[in-house]
Amino acid sequence: MPVRVPLFSLHVLTLAPMPTVRLDPSLDAEATMPRTRQGEDPGYVDMRPVRPSAFRPVVDVPSSPYDLEGVDLGADLLNVAPRDALSAILDAGRSPLTLEEGVAVLLAHPGILRERNCYQMLGSRAGDKRIPSLWVTKDGRPRLGWCWEGTPHTWLGAASCAARRA
Repeated sequence: MPVRVPLFSLHVLTLAPMPTVRLDPSLDAEATMPRTRQGEDPGYVDMRPVRPSAFRPVVDVPSSPYDLEGVDLGADLLNVAPRDALSAILDAGRSPLTLEEGVAVLLAHPGILRERNCYQMLGSRAGDKRIPSLWVTKDGRPRLGWCWEGTPHTWLGAASCAARRA
């Protein structure tokens, strides 16, 4: 079912569902980000003072290659604090994406950060209040960074999936 996203008070954009994304659990997010694109601009990582490897899944993920089904970038969760967005995702019977899954979605769908929305990956944590996030910088490049769990952002949704199938 398409998702309706209000753009302004008079315009509505209808988005088709995202196709299934195949994921290899050995994906290295830091090595993969330069292969992501927003137009011609490559992605990069800036998560100082931590690195992507500090984030670990807090949800169950298959140990062999698997499909992410029913991916939603969380347009309905824009401007919602991540800890509140997580409750909404779980209440809907969905699962938050991990850092690696979020990067895989961006790699599979170049330009998605502008076509849909930027997003956080609540399914990974570094043992503190940081949430890995993907957004477009002022110079137009995809960036893998982090935001605090209690801070809502008007431009960041919370990505989730309906299922993971090995």
